[in-house]
Amino acid sequence: MNRYLHQLPNCLTGLRLAAAPLLAFLVGEGRFGEAFAVFAFAGASDAADGFLAKRFDLKTKFGRFLDPAADKVLMLASFVALTAVGIVPLWLTALVVARDLGIVFGAFLAWAFDLPLRLAPSPLGKISTAFQIGYIALMLLFLLLALDVPQLATAAAVSVGAVTIASGLSYAALWLRAAFRTPGRTA
Repeated sequence: MNRYLHQLPNCLTGLRLAAAPLLAFLVGEGRFGEAFAVFAFAGASDAADGFLAKRFDLKTKFGRFLDPAADKVLMLASFVALTAVGIVPLWLTALVVARDLGIVFGAFLAWAFDLPLRLAPSPLGKISTAFQIGYIALMLLFLLLALDVPQLATAAAVSVGAVTIASGLSYAALWLRAAFRTPGRTA
């Protein structure tokens, strides 16, 4: 297969990575329609690169690293930008960032201490990501349509926060099981 075609999913992921600062810039400039379009494009590119990688066996080692990194950068840029314009509460952004930093720090510690930990997206982690993506899309839509629905925004933020905490605790439990596992037993 053509080596350039083999990199197509990674190119799509790279575009998603590049979309993160663009989205933050557009939100900061108050160009919410364009920001919503960039976010929608990023979602479509995520679906497309995953489909291509799986369907046509175009998976690469680099892509296994780049894809989740692009997702995290996009979510970080979205949460921070929307917090900066006052639509997302600071506590929620801090919670989302703390969860992701905790996962990265836990993975680093597992690697540093050679713990029997295999981190993979958990079902609860996927649900948390889906809630976060839906929340960002909803907040961008509120901005785009100039909707002021504080009760719905608060309920959505609390829901995302609860699922983010549950996900973070599930990853912490995995790490603790690996840290206190008896030598010779696997996770």
